[in-house]
Amino acid sequence: MSDNAAKTHYLLLIRGTHWEDELSPEQIQEFMGQFTAWHERLTNEGKIVTAHPLASEGKLVSGKNGSSVADGPYAESKEAVGGFFLLQVDSCEEATAIAQANPILNYGGSIEVRPVIAQCSTMQRASEMLASSTK
Repeated sequence: MSDNAAKTHYLLLIRGTHWEDELSPEQIQEFMGQFTAWHERLTNEGKIVTAHPLASEGKLVSGKNGSSVADGPYAESKEAVGGFFLLQVDSCEEATAIAQANPILNYGGSIEVRPVIAQCSTMQRASEMLASSTK
């Protein structure tokens, strides 16, 4: 079995925007050094599959057949997702420890740790319901 076979993917959703607004240039430089070191260490360890920042503009689609399209997300929101990391690690505990070491937490950001699963739970339940109804 390869090393990657036992590993699971976890998504780190980085929440919080404009955290740098009240920082001095020196504080921003300090954060950037901390963040770069954190990112490079994880990359060198082969734990980051991909990572990207997200633009502050976009669309929010909802309603039947996507009937409602609004501007969004709302960048001023403390809950707005500013970026993501896709990790490949051994456990949720490891993914959580990686999130806890992200320097953005020291500047008002938050990180949501979510396992990536093969099938969404709603589709899984629907499949089970369909299978039991055909017996």
